[in-house]
Amino acid sequence: MNTVSTVIDVFLHLDKHLDHWVNILGPWSYALIFAVIFFETGSVIFPFLPGDSLLFAAGAVAALPKNMLNPFILIAIVWIAVILGDTLNFFIGRRIGLPLVHSKVLGHFISQKNLDDANHFFEKYGAFAIILARFMPIIRTLSPFTAALSGYPYKKFIMLDMIAAALWTLVCIPAGYFFGRIPFIQQHFSLVIFGILFISVLPAVITGIKSYLTNKKNAA
Repeated sequence: MNTVSTVIDVFLHLDKHLDHWVNILGPWSYALIFAVIFFETGSVIFPFLPGDSLLFAAGAVAALPKNMLNPFILIAIVWIAVILGDTLNFFIGRRIGLPLVHSKVLGHFISQKNLDDANHFFEKYGAFAIILARFMPIIRTLSPFTAALSGYPYKKFIMLDMIAAALWTLVCIPAGYFFGRIPFIQQHFSLVIFGILFISVLPAVITGIKSYLTNKKNAA
C-alpha cells in the first residue's frame, strides 16, 4: 500500500485506526491526540492533519466498551492543545510572517491561495472569523497566522480563540461519543467522515464562489 492509499485509508477508517493505537498506547493515547491537534494548527504547515474527523472518531472510540478514553478528559486535553497550538501559530505569524510563506522549503506547505482565502475570510467576518474558522479545515490553521499578520492584538485573539476552542470540542467530541454508539454510524463510518469533511469545507466553498462571482461582476 503506497503512502497516498495509506493516508486515505486512515482518514476513512479513523475510528478503527484510533482504537488500534489506543489499545497499544493506553493512557499515552491522550498525548497522541494532543500532538495531532496541536501540530494541525501550531505548525502552520500541516493544515491537512485531521481535526474535526479526529475529534468525532475519538468521541466514538471513547464510547466503545472497555475503552480507556474518557470524553471529559478528551475535551480538556483538546481544548488546551487548540489554545497552545493557535498561540504558537499566532506568534510564528507575528515574528516570522511572510518570509515563511516565501520560503523555498516551507513555502511549499502554505499555498498562497489558501492564505489569500484566509485573508479574505478574516476581512469579511472580522473578529467573528476567529470563531468561525475553528470549524473550517485549512482556514483554521491559517487564521491565527493571518490575524498576526494583520496586527490583531493577541489578547483579543486569545479570548475569542478560547471560545472557539470550547465550542469546537463541545460539539465534535460529544457528537462522536453519542452518535458513535449507533450501529449504522459504526458500519458506515467512512460516509460520516465524508459528511464531516463536506460540511466543514462548505462555508469556504460558498465564500469562494461568492468572491469569484463578485470579482467577475466587477471586471465586466
